[in-house]
Parts: sequence; C-alpha cells; structure tokens
Amino acid sequence: MITKQNAEPDFSRRKNCISLLEYSEEELDHIITMAVRLKRQRGREDTPVLKNKTGVLIFEKPSLRTHISFETALFELGGHPIVLHSNMVQMGKRETVKDVAKNLERLVHLVIARTYLHETIVELAAHSSIPVINALSDKFHPCQALAFALTLHEHRGQEKTKKVVFIGDGNNVCHSLMVVCAKRGYHFTAACPHGYEPDTTITETCRSIALRNGCSIEVCNDPNACVADATVIYTDVWASMGQESEAEERKNSFAAFQVNESLLRRAPSDVLVSHCLPAHRGEEITSAVLDSANSIALDEAENRLHVQKAVIVHLFS
Repeated sequence: MITKQNAEPDFSRRKNCISLLEYSEEELDHIITMAVRLKRQRGREDTPVLKNKTGVLIFEKPSLRTHISFETALFELGGHPIVLHSNMVQMGKRETVKDVAKNLERLVHLVIARTYLHETIVELAAHSSIPVINALSDKFHPCQALAFALTLHEHRGQEKTKKVVFIGDGNNVCHSLMVVCAKRGYHFTAACPHGYEPDTTITETCRSIALRNGCSIEVCNDPNACVADATVIYTDVWASMGQESEAEERKNSFAAFQVNESLLRRAPSDVLVSHCLPAHRGEEITSAVLDSANSIALDEAENRLHVQKAVIVHLFS
C-alpha cells in the first residue's frame, strides 16, 4: 500500500516533473524504489492516490507507449484519464498556453503533456497550480530515462560501475539519459556525428552533477571507440517527429552510427542494448540486435508504466 504515511523518505512535496534536473539524487532513488514496489504489487494498491481525481493527457505528437502507459497508470491509481489530441487543444494557436493552464487547473488534478516545444511544458507548469508531467518535449524525455534507470537496476543493479553509451542524435532522450546517469553515478558517453552533439549547456550541467557523484560525462564522434567497456548501448531514431524534412540528410550523416552486430562485437559479450522505441529497423539499429538476447528495449517499454505511476504517487503523496 502506498500512502502518505509510508512513502519514505519524507521529501517536501514536488509540484512537477519537467526534466529531472529539478530532482535530487535521493528523490530519483526514491522514485525507482517506489516503481519496483508498485510493479511487484500491481493490482493490489489498497489506497489509490488518484481516487476521485482526473488527469488530462495532451498529445501534440502521435504516441503508442506514452499514451497507453500513462492512461493505464492513471486508471490503476484510481484516477480518470481524459485524452486530448492536438486538434482539440491547439495550445498557442486556438488559445494561449497560459489560458489552457488556468482553465485546466480549475477542472482537473493533473496535466500530462507531450509537446513539440519544451517551452510549452515550462509555460504550462509556470501558470498551473496542479502538477504537470513532461511526457516528451524537444529537449527532454524524463519518464523514458526513469524507465531506463529502472530497467538497468533490474538487470545490473548489483554492479557498482556502469557505463551507458548513447549512439546517435544528441536529442531529448540523450539529454534525459545523461541527467539520470549523472545523478545515479553512471558513466555516460554520447557518440554523435559532428553537428549533432547534445546541448552544451545541458552537458556541462550534467558534468558538474557527475563530478559530485563519482562518474563522468563524455561526448565523442566515434561510436567504435567507446563501447569496449559499455554496460549498455542505447540508441534512438535519427530523425525525430518534426524533423521529417531532414530525414535523408540525417541518414547520410548517421550512416556510421548504426547499432549493429559489428558494433556489438567491439563491446562486452553481455552488453545490454536498448531503444526508446519506435525503432526504424535497418537504420539506427538492426533487427538482429534489437531482437537479440542483449536487448532490454521491451523491458524498458513496460517499465514506463511503473515509473510513471511512481512519479504520480510522488507528486500526490
């Protein structure tokens, strides 16, 4: 049972989940521990924290895992989900983001938003008195990174030293993985083509965090040079939603950054491989690797549900 009394340690109430930079190392540990517990006791929650509460899910981008996992999370925590697609809201067009936030805070109890611009999430949170969860923006994907952290904990929790190598575009997933690794003490390397490296401000912020946690943050341009001691190799699509016009150019730029059998032969034989999905098989990753025994991508996809439940419990406890 998850209640206010037994949700230890007793953190001051956190209002939102925007990037994970706002969460302390202890809070992230607490959320992962809670996700483990919620996963183990799924279907046996005695006191649903969202009983008689409603959560709105706003989707500016298409979604499979985010939509299903969040709607299921709200239902399993006793809440009622309302899904609003982009043509129903049109934030910044039909009405301002501020007006959307001010209306929703009077009608529901939680906003979960998947947007193109990170600034939209930030503005929603700034003008809302109810919790706002970032379900993906162009800068961060915090719930995906939490799902990865839970999955790595399940597979390699006993290992003291872990190295995560992200190969591909220095995008929102890369940023959030970097934040989680820095805060949980995992070495992190982003191997990206020239011009596609992660945001320098986020990288330097994570380096400062990593320094106090005894790990490192590196950026390089050669995937073959950094996987020899990898615990996990992670990748994502080369062109995200909204970048379709760059797809052909990116295929050329990223051709040497495919996660394939040749790359895995350079890594430890038990290296884990993951992808936030959906995958473009034959582009950023081969089917042989994605479907291999090394792959934890489906475990991570399932764990989206459990970490998102944990984040909601953390926000409402």
